[in-house]
Amino acid sequence: MPQEWDTLPVIGWREWVHLPKLGIPRIKAKIDTGARSSSLHAHDVELFRRGKKQWVRFQVLPIQRQRNPKILAEAEVLEMRSVKSSGGHVTLRPTILTKVEVLDRSWEIELTLASRDEMGFRMLLGRQAIRGHLLVDPGRSYYSGKPFRRPPRRPPPRSD
Repeated sequence: MPQEWDTLPVIGWREWVHLPKLGIPRIKAKIDTGARSSSLHAHDVELFRRGKKQWVRFQVLPIQRQRNPKILAEAEVLEMRSVKSSGGHVTLRPTILTKVEVLDRSWEIELTLASRDEMGFRMLLGRQAIRGHLLVDPGRSYYSGKPFRRPPRRPPPRSD
């Protein structure tokens, strides 16, 4: 249930989020109060029927600029929605309902599936998803914790 603004937790302009129903343990999301809806980068989107309901099967590459891991997910389609991109292009996208977890809190959000290859983030968390749940500090990042980074590989010592 949404809370009063003075008791809401604060997040930064980018955060690691968890999408448990989709099997995505963490994905870096841009928090965008200028975007109405939320979007997830999806590959190989395939609509199909399960009983009388429409479903969607898709692949997610949760780590930017990496081809692995590939996560295969399925969800019931809430609706097919016309979405206008920041460039003004309108596309029809499958929209699903799924759970998001941020800062040890969880709630259901609507998420459109789209190709975000040209975008800097695999996920966009829009204002409808955060309204009543979180406040945004646009000057900070990762209130939920710093991203894990592997140490750079060092070449083996030379044996001259």
